[in-house]
Amino acid sequence: MRAFKSAFRALAAGALFLAAGAVPVFAQTDDGLIVYSAQRDKPTRDWAVGFTKETGIKVTIRKGSDMDMANQLVMEGARTPADVFLTENSPAMQLVAGKGLFAKIDAATNALIPEPYRPADGLWIGVAARSTVFVYDKTKLKPEDLPKTMAELAEPKWRGRWGASPSGADFQAIVGAYLQLKGEAATAAWLKGMKANFKPYRGNSNAMRGANAGEVDGSLIYHYYFFDDQAKTGENSANIALHYFRDQDPGAFVSVSGGGVLAASKRQQQAQAFLRWIAGKGGQGVLRMGDSYVYAIGVGAESNPKLEPLSKLQPPRVEASRFDNKKVTDLMTAAGLL
Repeated sequence: MRAFKSAFRALAAGALFLAAGAVPVFAQTDDGLIVYSAQRDKPTRDWAVGFTKETGIKVTIRKGSDMDMANQLVMEGARTPADVFLTENSPAMQLVAGKGLFAKIDAATNALIPEPYRPADGLWIGVAARSTVFVYDKTKLKPEDLPKTMAELAEPKWRGRWGASPSGADFQAIVGAYLQLKGEAATAAWLKGMKANFKPYRGNSNAMRGANAGEVDGSLIYHYYFFDDQAKTGENSANIALHYFRDQDPGAFVSVSGGGVLAASKRQQQAQAFLRWIAGKGGQGVLRMGDSYVYAIGVGAESNPKLEPLSKLQPPRVEASRFDNKKVTDLMTAAGLL
């Protein structure tokens, strides 16, 4: 990275966060590297600050949600000012990739991330991951009472007993994995059973809170909401525990957070360097040492020691480049979940 530091010494150090609004046509400015981010604030900020400190390349972050920012990039097309796109979930990356808006990831960067955590087409790369979990009320359920598969949650015995937040990109990624693993008919049947059985919440935090408060026996969320709360007051997670489905079940799905370089970027070298830094020792080290509680996925990288080891999760194999978000939303709409 020393070469980058010398080449870009004139750029001011620092990382700036700007809110994402309606779809504007931005002029290129002296904001340095522009990153459209739907990733969590904490790791994104730490990545930007760490990269700037090491290279001298300024980074400006524009924040938004997964699909909002993906759709913004599609609307902006070749006029986008963005150099890099970061997401929490893979489907948003695939939406942008499917429109031909990404440049190929450098081979040296691809080599930093194991093959299961990056799409086969090489148009973007995994930078972190989250595990699907079932958080359950310890006062209501014993380990032997827990569902052995995610499919069981659609059975009549679970009617009115579990919660989820279906409207967000997080849950839709889980459905996308189910679709890829089990097919359209099985997914439609599971969603129908879900509609009959579950209690809807707005956001994973609220779904977790509902389980903790005894409103439902359990909720299907991503793991880090529990660890976030435990690291703070623990008031919304004191009564619950985590159940991992494992055994390659769809409920053991590990959602890959992605990063891609926009083909329209005029800062290709810097943008590729930023993703290489995130995928490498510096960026993955942020995940181990920080408090974002998402999994580090780089070759040889270690995650926060508070987490269940990634090697023990036994997730199913899901090809990120095959996510079909339109089919997911169509099926969820037909089931009355959206």
